[in-house]
Amino acid sequence: MHLKKLACQPLVLITLATLGLGTMTACNPDSNLSSENAATAPTNSDNGSLKLLYWQAPTTLNPHLSLGTKDREAASPILEPLAAYNEAEELEPILAAEIPTKENGGISADNQTVTWKLKEGILWSDGEPFTAEDVAFTYQFITNPEVGSTSVEFYGDVETVTAIDDLTVEITFKQPTPAPMSPFVGGSGMILPAHVFQDYLGANARSAPGNTAPVGTNAYQVSEFKPGDTIVYEPNPNFRGDAPAFSTVELKGGGDAVSAARAVLQTGESDYAWNIQAEPAVIQGLERGGQGEMLYVPKPMMERIYINFSDPNTEVNGEKSQKDTPHPFLSEKPVREAISLAIDRETITNQLYGEAGNVATNFLVSPNKYASPNTDYEFDLEQAALLLDEAGWQDTNNNGVRDKNGVEMTILFTSSVNPVRQKTQEIIKQSLEAIGMAVELKSVESGVYFGDSTNPDSVHQFNADLQLFAFDSETPEPDSYMELYACDQISQKENQWSKENSSRYCNPEYDALLEQLATEIDPQKRVDLFVEMNDLLIEDVALIPLVQRSEGYAIASTLTNLEFTPWAASTWKINEWGKQ
Repeated sequence: MHLKKLACQPLVLITLATLGLGTMTACNPDSNLSSENAATAPTNSDNGSLKLLYWQAPTTLNPHLSLGTKDREAASPILEPLAAYNEAEELEPILAAEIPTKENGGISADNQTVTWKLKEGILWSDGEPFTAEDVAFTYQFITNPEVGSTSVEFYGDVETVTAIDDLTVEITFKQPTPAPMSPFVGGSGMILPAHVFQDYLGANARSAPGNTAPVGTNAYQVSEFKPGDTIVYEPNPNFRGDAPAFSTVELKGGGDAVSAARAVLQTGESDYAWNIQAEPAVIQGLERGGQGEMLYVPKPMMERIYINFSDPNTEVNGEKSQKDTPHPFLSEKPVREAISLAIDRETITNQLYGEAGNVATNFLVSPNKYASPNTDYEFDLEQAALLLDEAGWQDTNNNGVRDKNGVEMTILFTSSVNPVRQKTQEIIKQSLEAIGMAVELKSVESGVYFGDSTNPDSVHQFNADLQLFAFDSETPEPDSYMELYACDQISQKENQWSKENSSRYCNPEYDALLEQLATEIDPQKRVDLFVEMNDLLIEDVALIPLVQRSEGYAIASTLTNLEFTPWAASTWKINEWGKQ
C-alpha cells in the first residue's frame, strides 16, 4: 500500500471499499509515484529528525531472537532480507539482485533448490563487504538449537544453505517444496553479519553485542539504544542507495496506544505511531486535531484467544505449563466449546475496532484464497451453560463457580497492557462468569509480554489459562504459519520457550495434514489442505478467533513517500520516507 503525499496536493484519505478495511491517499495518477520508480524520488535532502512512537517498546534489535513484531519493526531500518513481498503479493528484491524463478534458472524444475544472486558492492555499516557467507551464517544461527531462534519455523524444510561464491547462495530443501521462497524473505529473513555474530553461535547468542548495537546494510544505523525505551538512528554512511531524508530518526517506546496516537494526530509532537489499537470514538476525536490521519493497512492478522492445553498450576522439574500435564478442564472439548459460545465477537468487533476489524471465524484469515468458507460462530450463553452441565461441571459448592472432582473452574486470563485488549477481556470475563466460571484478569506490560521468552510472564511461557493477542503470517504462502499448532513446535523450557506453539496443543491428525502440505505443489490441493487444517483447528476449538485486524498507523500530514505492505514491517522502505 502506497501513501504518497505530494506537495502538489493535500492529503485526502478514502476508504478501500473493496476490502472493507483500510485507507489510502487519493492523488492524481499522473503525479503519483509507483513502487518501481519510488527510489528515484528526492530522498536525500535533510529534513531533520523523524520521530516514531511504538507503545510496545523494542527490547532487542536481533529479529531472530524476538518474540514480538515490535522488535522486527525496530530492526528493519538496519537489517534487510534478500527480498520481501509487496502489497500485490509480489516479491521485490532487496539484497538479492533478482528474484529466483524457474525461467531464470533460480528455482530448480523439481522445486527442491533455489539459487539467489546477490547485489554487488553492498557493504555492512562498518565497511565490511556483504557476501553469500553472511546468508549461510544466518541460516546456521537461526537453526542452531542452542541459539533458540524464534525464526526457525521458516527454515524447517531446508537441508543446506551454501555460499557458492561471494554473490551466489544455494538453498537445498529436504524434499520438493511448494513454498521455496519463504527462507530469507521478510522479517524472518533479515541477514546477520557473520563477522559480528560468529563468536555467538550457541547458548551465548542472547549476550551478543550485535543484538543491541547491530551492524546492518539498510539506510540507517543505531547511535543509541536503550532497550524498552529509546532508539536513535543515524544514516548509514555505507548505504548503497541515496542518502535517507532524515539526519536523525528517534524511536520512542513505551506508554500506551492512545497517547501515541494523540502525539501524532492532535499535538503534532511526533510524526508516526505504530499499531494503534484504540476505540473508534477515541480515534475520531483525535483526528479532529488536524495534525494527521489514521491509516489502516489490511494484514493477515487475527486477534484471538489462546487456550492452554497444559496445566499452569502444576510444576514439573521447575517448569509450569509442562506439555505432559493436561489442563484440568480446558483439555475437555465441551468446555472449550462453551467458552467459544460465551464470547460476543460482534460486540467486541463493532465497539472496540470499528473499521479496523471484522469478526473472525478462521485461524487462517489471509490470503483470501486460503480462507475457509466453512466456519461460523454463535453467541449463546444458554447453550454454553448447557454444555457445561452435560460435561458434569456443576456448582456443587453453591458459590457461583462450577466444579468437578474437587476442581473449580477458575481462570487466569492474561493479555498485554492496551485499552482495547483490557476492554475485550472485561467483556469476555462478564460472559464467562455468567456461565459459572471465576475469571481473574491480568495485564502485562508489552515489553515483558512480547519480550524475553525466559520471563515467566511472556506469551511463550503462557503460565495462565487463557491469553489474548494477535498473530499473523509473514508470507502469502502461510505454510510456516500453520506450524503454530504442530506437535514439534511446542514451547517448553528445553527450547528456551522459543517455539510458537505456546498452547501445547498436539493433534496427530493435524500433523499428518501438515506433513502433506510440506510436499504438495498442486495449487488446488494446497487450498484444500489449508482449509482442512483450518477447519480441524476450529472444530476442535484449539483457539478462539475474535477479530481479523488491520494494523493502524497514525501518520502526520507532513510525511511523504510512505509505502506499506501486509507482508513486511511498516518500516520496510523507511529509506524513502520524507517530509513536505
